[in-house]
Amino acid sequence: MYKNITLDITNITEFIPISKVYSLQEKVDICQQQLKDKSGAGNDFLGWIDLPSNMIPLLNDIKQEAERLRSISDVIVVVGIGGSFLGAKAVIDALSHSFHSHLTSARKIDVLFAGHNLSEDYHGELFDILDKKEYSVIVISKSGTTTEPAIAFRLLKKHLAEKYGNLQLKERIIAITDKSKGALQQMALHEGFKTFIIPDDVGGRFSVLTPVGLLPISAAGFDISQLLLGAKQMAQINLSDFSIERNPMSSYAASRYALYSAGYSIELLVSYHPKLTCLSEWWKQLFGESEGKEHKGLFPASALFTTDLHSLGQYIQDGKRIMFETVLSVQNSNKDLIILETKDNLDDLNYIKGRNLHYVNLSAEKATTLAHLEGQVPNIHLGIPYLNEFYLGQLIYFFEMSCAISGYLLGVNPFNQPGVEAYKRNMFHLLGKPGF
Repeated sequence: MYKNITLDITNITEFIPISKVYSLQEKVDICQQQLKDKSGAGNDFLGWIDLPSNMIPLLNDIKQEAERLRSISDVIVVVGIGGSFLGAKAVIDALSHSFHSHLTSARKIDVLFAGHNLSEDYHGELFDILDKKEYSVIVISKSGTTTEPAIAFRLLKKHLAEKYGNLQLKERIIAITDKSKGALQQMALHEGFKTFIIPDDVGGRFSVLTPVGLLPISAAGFDISQLLLGAKQMAQINLSDFSIERNPMSSYAASRYALYSAGYSIELLVSYHPKLTCLSEWWKQLFGESEGKEHKGLFPASALFTTDLHSLGQYIQDGKRIMFETVLSVQNSNKDLIILETKDNLDDLNYIKGRNLHYVNLSAEKATTLAHLEGQVPNIHLGIPYLNEFYLGQLIYFFEMSCAISGYLLGVNPFNQPGVEAYKRNMFHLLGKPGF
C-alpha cells in the first residue's frame, strides 16, 4: 500500500502567522475552481490536468516503441530544450544508478540529450560517442524551428544518414511534435518518421506526462505506468478537497504566496539527494516561466545539500534575509551502508557506529533546518517516501498543480511565457535571419 508525499508548513509560522496562510482559502478556492472548470487565464493550456488518465490508452504504443528503440540502440539521443527535455531528464536521473555509464549490463541503455544548448564542444563530443555506438534519436519540438534543437537535429540527421544510410532514418528517428502543423510535423510526414503528438492544450513545461517525457523515460527502462498512477493519485487528492489545511497543493501555493507577500522574494528548493539535481532544474523552469511576469513572482533557485552547505551555506545562514527554503526530503534509502567501529577511532566517528549513512544524512537535514530557522530562514518540508516512479509521478503533479494555483494567486497567466522571445529576436537579428 503506497503512502503519499507529505507537506509540513509548521516552520514558517515563526515568520508569518498561520492565519495569513489560512486567510487565503477563499482565493485558493476560486483558483482551484477556475482550474477545475477551465475558466481562468490560459485555459486553452490546461490539458495537463487530465493527463494521468488521458495518457493511459497510449501507454502500450509508447512502451512498444521504447522497447523497439532499445533493441537497436546502445544510446538514445533526446533532442529538445526547456520542457522538451528537462522533465524526462529529471525522472531518468532520479531513477538511474548514479554511476550508470560504468555499468556493464547487457540491457543498459544510455539516454543522452542534445539541442538544449548551443555549445559546439558539447555537441562535437556527443558525436565522438555516437561514432562508436549504435544509436537512435527522439526529436521533440512543437514547431520544429526552435533554434537550439533544430540545429542539433539537422546535425544528427546528417550523421545518422552517413552512418546508416537514408533508408534507415525512419527506423532510428521518432518525432514528438504537433499533430497537424509545423516544420517537424511536415518533415516526419514526408520522410516517414514514427510520430507521437504533443497535445495542443499542453505547454512545454507541463508536458512531462505526455509522450514528451513518457517515451524517453520508458526508453531508459523505467515504468511509466507507475509514473502515471502516482500522478493520478495526486490528481484525485487535489479534487477531493481544496482546503489549505488538508490539500498539500493548496497549502504549498498559499504558503508560498503568504511568504512572498511578506517580502520573501527567493524560494530555494533544497534536496539532500544528488539524483534530484535535475528535478530542481525542471522545477525552476516550471515556476520561473509560470510566475515571472509583470514584474511579479518568486525567484526559483536550488541547492544540493550537504554539498552546497560548504559553499552557499554561509550566505543562507547569515546573508540578506530575502529567501525561504522548500526542503525536498527523501525519507527512505534504497541502499544500506552501515558505519562500523574501528579500534583506533582516528577519524573520531565511533560515536555513530552501527548507524547507516541515510540516518546521518537525515540528521544533517534536521540540523540544517534548525540552524536556518535560527538564522531567520522560513522552511517548508516536502517528504517523499522513496525515490521511485510512483512518488515521482505524485511529485510532478503536486508541483504542476501548485504552480497553477500560485500563478492565479499572483494574478498572472501561468501558461504563457512572452519574455522568452526577447533573446530570440536579438539573436536572429545578430545572425541575419530574414525578417529580423
